[in-house]
Amino acid sequence: RTAMSRGGRPGKRPWANHTDGMRASLTCRERRLNSRLAEYGCSPAKQSSRLATLLRAGNNGRPTPPQGRDCMKALLALGVLASLTAPALADTAPSRLDEVLQRGTLSVCTTGDYKPYTSLRADGSYEGIDIAMAESLAKSLNAKIQWVPTTWKTLMQDFLAQRCDIAVGGISVSLERQKKAFFSQSLGVDGKIPLVRCADVQRYQSVEQINQPQVRVIEPAGGTNEVFARTHLGKAQIRLHDNVTIFDELLAGKADVMITDASEARFQQKLKPGLCAVNPEKQMQYSEKAFLLP
Repeated sequence: RTAMSRGGRPGKRPWANHTDGMRASLTCRERRLNSRLAEYGCSPAKQSSRLATLLRAGNNGRPTPPQGRDCMKALLALGVLASLTAPALADTAPSRLDEVLQRGTLSVCTTGDYKPYTSLRADGSYEGIDIAMAESLAKSLNAKIQWVPTTWKTLMQDFLAQRCDIAVGGISVSLERQKKAFFSQSLGVDGKIPLVRCADVQRYQSVEQINQPQVRVIEPAGGTNEVFARTHLGKAQIRLHDNVTIFDELLAGKADVMITDASEARFQQKLKPGLCAVNPEKQMQYSEKAFLLP
């Protein structure tokens, strides 16, 4: 195929030079990534093939992360970097990573209402598993974190409007989100289960038991919890509520069931005595957690 030259005349595109440049870039980046893994105590020799797969597959690469928390953090951060730089391989325009490095700031969208992944403190700062990992990523780039508040209902809208470079905070990988953006490699497997008052555990064991006209289901607006409820619990009474005080609504008897991820249900039953996660090892639906990437 031909392409227009700078002078406006059709001519052959220098594919050979372009391909050689891509290969050189991949080789250079792989050396740097292996070097960073060594700093975390991971074996570059063992991980090189996985890193090569990640780099060449771009955002769709999903190599198995190495064992150990530090190695997982390293591969996650490097996987995010591979995604941020991927556009540079196909275009001469600056990549998102170039922009982050130039600004010295990594902007991160997060809801701040989903423990243990993201939580907004009273002083306006954030804490949580994903928060710590995002801070580690920014530190590796010598960049400051700029937190961008969002909600589950406006998450994709804010992200597609480029209000942030990445989004974190227990985000579930879903087909609808994958149609619009990319995800990092999986941070873990999760799935939907009921969270109920402990006295009602036996009453709400299955979708069939919950999907009844008299059952009051409560969910945060806009996320995958609401999607699951709308899809599978059409006969039940569904009410939307914020994801911070929603657990108090259950305890107060103002709602019967909340469908949420097993990870959140387990965490909240420790924080809120009287609430119990129903069959956390037998999720009603399979999902994965990951960072949202451009």
